[in-house]
Amino acid sequence: MEHVTEQTHTPDHDAAHHVNKHVKGYVFVGGLLLFCTALTVALSYVNFGTQKANIVVAMVLATFKVSCVGAIFMHLKSEKWTIYRVLLITAVFALGLFLLTALAFHDPIRLNY
Repeated sequence: MEHVTEQTHTPDHDAAHHVNKHVKGYVFVGGLLLFCTALTVALSYVNFGTQKANIVVAMVLATFKVSCVGAIFMHLKSEKWTIYRVLLITAVFALGLFLLTALAFHDPIRLNY
């Protein structure tokens, strides 16, 4: 007598596999964020020449950490393109405000009072 095994995927099995896949991603990003936080603390003791260079290094690392959090924990990696357009427009306006602020500090026609 031949024994035939039939592999079926029950909804519970598929759901558990789906959750397990997400948990692995969360654990990976959590570990990456812990490493980047330790790296941020270590780099805070390094002098890159000027205070501006130190700030740029810190902001680059912070931008990387924010994008990891947004992509994985906020599920932005699977969003539709509409949300990216909104985020891009927001980033452009924020950078514009930063640029205007920087220009205000370097205004050559500044009043001396």
